[in-house]
Amino acid sequence: MHLTDRRVVVTGGAGLIGSHLAARLVDDNDVIVADDCSKGDPDRVPDGATLVEADVTDDDDVARVVTEDTEVVFHLAAHTDTNHADPRRLFEENTEMTYNLLERAAEVDVSGFVFTSSSTVYGEAPRPTPEDYAPLEPISEYGASKLADEGLVSTYAHSHGIRSWVFRFANIVGPHQRGNVVPDFIEKLLDDPETLTILGDGRQEKSYLHVEDCVDAICHVVDGADAPLNTYNLGSRTTTSVTRIADIVSEEMSLDPTYAYTGGDRGWTGDVPRMRLSIEKLAGLGWEPPESSDDAVRRAARQLIDELA
Repeated sequence: MHLTDRRVVVTGGAGLIGSHLAARLVDDNDVIVADDCSKGDPDRVPDGATLVEADVTDDDDVARVVTEDTEVVFHLAAHTDTNHADPRRLFEENTEMTYNLLERAAEVDVSGFVFTSSSTVYGEAPRPTPEDYAPLEPISEYGASKLADEGLVSTYAHSHGIRSWVFRFANIVGPHQRGNVVPDFIEKLLDDPETLTILGDGRQEKSYLHVEDCVDAICHVVDGADAPLNTYNLGSRTTTSVTRIADIVSEEMSLDPTYAYTGGDRGWTGDVPRMRLSIEKLAGLGWEPPESSDDAVRRAARQLIDELA
């Protein structure tokens, strides 16, 4: 599906990935950003896009943003905290958002649905993890909600004729991000340059991809993959440990703090301590990450230091 001259809706379009995606699409498409602005920042919505403050757990709000002339829905809105204070609410509202949007998409004959899933659907799987790995055994309510959402997307792709793309993300980093390890370390070091508290043992090791490259990969796959349901991992071929992230942030801030580890092999209940996705399927479609996981972290760290400091 060529992303040109189309009316597209981006839910969560005032957030990290959604705002960058909207900025990528807005020059060639009519872009509607739907966001309740509970976490997203309206100032991130690019010029030329139309912001509609909407809660997509509400049927009436969904009907306002997904109209008869909508061609593609990019669904990025979600509770994303794997350690959410109310995990039942996280699960119920994430799946409600997805179901509401898919029902409306079928009602008005939307031709394409793009869903942002997560590596957490795999649980603690062998690495690198391919898209066809089974069984999928998430270990957090967040991962379980994404897996349930994928089931809904699959149903509407195969039984309701909505061509769909599902993206299982590695860790995405970039400017304006909050609540992730990179901005967390920066904020801690701004508060106390001498000591940095690190959750777990610091050996947790995951793949990181910069948000600009993530958006580039999404658009490449939507343009190039045309099965009824297209599932792709998005990540890098390399990984970065939590201690290495601390090193990179400290280097970029010209600091040499003492690290204080909280202990244990994971940062919180439901944390997958080691993750690396196979991106062979993505590479087979002609897209490769332009930088390593370390370099993605460093680029994001520099951008976030400029913001936060």
